[in-house]
Amino acid sequence: MRRVEKYIGRIVEIIYLDRKGKVTQRRIEVHAVRGGLVRATCLTSGAPRAFRASQILACSPVKGGGSHAS
Repeated sequence: MRRVEKYIGRIVEIIYLDRKGKVTQRRIEVHAVRGGLVRATCLTSGAPRAFRASQILACSPVKGGGSHAS
């Protein structure tokens, strides 16, 4: 499992393997990590999402990626 917990409240870029086996790259704002799930907002769609932590292949913080205010 990737150590996504340290990015709670931050914006990160992830490489994710979805349930169909497709690899995608996403920019998300991490809200919580619990029970193997990463609760986040997908910044492309603006929608809340849950990602399986075990399916995150890579994770890196976005420069200046603190919590963004509206």
